[in-house]
Amino acid sequence: MRLACLVRLLPASLATIAAALAFVFLAAAPAAADAALEKLVIVTAQGPKSFDVEVMRTDEERARGLMQRRYLPEDRGMLFDFKKEGPVMMWMKDTFIPLDMVFIRKDGTVARIAEMTEPHSLRTIPSGEDVLAVLEINGGISAKLGIKAGDKVRHALFGTKP
Repeated sequence: MRLACLVRLLPASLATIAAALAFVFLAAAPAAADAALEKLVIVTAQGPKSFDVEVMRTDEERARGLMQRRYLPEDRGMLFDFKKEGPVMMWMKDTFIPLDMVFIRKDGTVARIAEMTEPHSLRTIPSGEDVLAVLEINGGISAKLGIKAGDKVRHALFGTKP
């Protein structure tokens, strides 16, 4: 008799357990992502603009970038560290959200910005000159915050503190 009651309750119990595990996983995911974030500040004519960024340091991380993501908070970004100065080509393959790409020289100066890049496009977006890094932020944010070529980026990658 007890076994029959347990079998009848099992599907509901499994659903409850699955829901609880999903809640725990989803609640823990932002905390894990926050631990990997680093501060970055862009000094603009309107004052400093602060972002929390994920830093992509390996070939695998740089290749994955923001692919498959459907949301990026307005104060977040992704900083691609290319390890040495050189020409950089970016693209939007498998990227769902429009982005502003901020190309940054070794000294932390913004070289140029490719604004509102097209999601899923295979068109290459060149740096136009030698750069050390690229910051990807939500499309339109650089115009909204007044970020322009010549602004200074403060982050450990450029030898400065945010």
